[in-house]
Amino acid sequence: MAATGAVVFPAGSSPIFRLQISPPSSGNFKSKRSVLERVSVSSTEQTPSSISENGRLEKKQESGGRVAKRGGDAESEYGLLKLKDYLEQSKDMIRSEGGPPRWFSPLECGSRLNNSPLLLFLPDLVDLVERTVQSENCRSPKRPIYLVGESFGACLALSVAARNPDIDLILILSNPATCFSKSQLQPLFPLMQIIPEQLHFSMPYILSLMTGNPLKMVMATVRKGLPLQQTVGDLSKSVGALSSFLSVLSDVLPRETLLWKLQMVRSASAYANSRLHAVKAQTLILSSGRDMLLPSAEEAERLRHTLAKCEIRKFNDSGHALLLEDGVDLVMIIKGSSFYRRGRYIDYASDYIPPTPSEFKKVYESHRWSEVATSPVMLSTLEDGKIVRGLGGIPSEGPVLFVGYHMLLGWELAPLVARFWEEKNIVVRGIAHPMMFTRLREGNLPELSTFDSYRIMGAVPVSATNFYRLFASKSHVLLYPGGMREALHRKGEEYKLFWPEQSEFVRMAARFGATIIPFGAVGEDDIGQLVFDYDDLMKIPYFKAGIADLTEEVAQLRTDFEGEVANQDVHLPIILPKLPGRFYFIFGKPIETKGRKQELRSREKAHELYLEVKSEVEKCIAFLKEKREHDPYRGLLPRLIFQATHGFDSEVPTFEL
Repeated sequence: MAATGAVVFPAGSSPIFRLQISPPSSGNFKSKRSVLERVSVSSTEQTPSSISENGRLEKKQESGGRVAKRGGDAESEYGLLKLKDYLEQSKDMIRSEGGPPRWFSPLECGSRLNNSPLLLFLPDLVDLVERTVQSENCRSPKRPIYLVGESFGACLALSVAARNPDIDLILILSNPATCFSKSQLQPLFPLMQIIPEQLHFSMPYILSLMTGNPLKMVMATVRKGLPLQQTVGDLSKSVGALSSFLSVLSDVLPRETLLWKLQMVRSASAYANSRLHAVKAQTLILSSGRDMLLPSAEEAERLRHTLAKCEIRKFNDSGHALLLEDGVDLVMIIKGSSFYRRGRYIDYASDYIPPTPSEFKKVYESHRWSEVATSPVMLSTLEDGKIVRGLGGIPSEGPVLFVGYHMLLGWELAPLVARFWEEKNIVVRGIAHPMMFTRLREGNLPELSTFDSYRIMGAVPVSATNFYRLFASKSHVLLYPGGMREALHRKGEEYKLFWPEQSEFVRMAARFGATIIPFGAVGEDDIGQLVFDYDDLMKIPYFKAGIADLTEEVAQLRTDFEGEVANQDVHLPIILPKLPGRFYFIFGKPIETKGRKQELRSREKAHELYLEVKSEVEKCIAFLKEKREHDPYRGLLPRLIFQATHGFDSEVPTFEL
């Protein structure tokens, strides 16, 4: 439970931290490791790619002039070490040669981003961690320090945070052992006192099986869905790794050591619980639903209500050793929960790290159904006004502002953002409702983790400050002036714009010389039929009360506005699904504001341009509604027949331009 942990960071995202890991024992590591190593996490993926000024993931030429490709197997792509490799290393490191506890890293060194915050992984003791934290804080007082603790290490992280409330700490706690008093390990104490020495070898085996990690290592191979021959080969390797795992445990955990570790966990749990009231640090708890050692799900909820600034991410199918399980990417979790920052407060522009190919693949897989079901048609307009298929009319360099119509429930977002990433290598930074980032109180809205994929793909909470910073970083920004009112429109309001009377974006765009691209999107009426809208629900007392509760959970927007675009009550309309039709997008002719800064300072001129953009969006919608009537593949069945004969990866044709 308190065994040495190895945090595996995909190399494409790892330069965002400086990583140091502390061993779990006191004074049993080789003296040659007596120097405190300050290392960077390795980055093989940053060799073919780099992060540009505007936050885009830029491709670089490899030897021979080839461009690095996306996709592929994550392990081969990143060159990650296996669990077996770490276990073999632990045999060499764990020796009784005296000396104090020391920091070390099992990962190779490599380049990192400027001003990367320090991340400490904690299976060690409070005093050692506290000294390091205080020392690093003196060196870089304006940067946060991350404490990542698993089980026992989580208790240490909480203890250090309680004793240092004035230091900017961010805690990432995986299945905290603060609930050790309720653990199934309690009966082990008297059992270990009486078990014969010759039978002790079974205890580490029992513990390892209770964590679920070895078995999940084997089962993960089966679930990959690989060809039979490859599955058998990989399964054979997994079984070999399992055997190695168990043999190492029996070597490094004699009875006295195991008993000492359990006593340490009990003591650390009691110490941390007595000081929870003093913890001021921003905290993210990773909770496993199938933890056989600790009641982690219940404990996560308890800590969320106890700690001042605490969020939870749930892993319902995971066991106790969460960070060692296949597919668990700690860096992606931190980025998705908006817990990554390099200063006192998060800057959604400069602190944003674009997704790596493997991260995009994970996000895309969860939304792939929308693209498969709707087979989106993408059109864009060149500077000379010619309409072309694809996104050839979109400028590669920012700042660019996309302004358009918001479909019902934002159905158009996933295919739009995915197509820009795949075709143009552009991360579209969507201006989003605050409900995706924070809540005023707990209630019935979906958990914040529901929106992690949006944050990974660049969404930012709406504010003038974020708008300014995105333009300053030359980003591609996505704005829906109609906001939630448009996305939650009523019956008969399909494709109607609900924009404010006054301009909200023109003068800001002109200040940075941004290119404005109006766009339209249609197809929501081919996906579902609105049965109960806001007006219908408000007539039913039960739903009316529920809408009031939901609205109180989120921050209010446009409170100084009147009419249709004023703050929209939060609700979920009832929709009757249809056999999926098709989505259509068209990006209009780019409108340049560069060189018009002085002109557009005039409210009248800015308003004229605002109305021009709105008119262009309406024209885009009208164009698509007319053209789709001539698309022979608008229905699902014709598309399926085409793909069955031409291949399911083939692009389905559409209307003539």
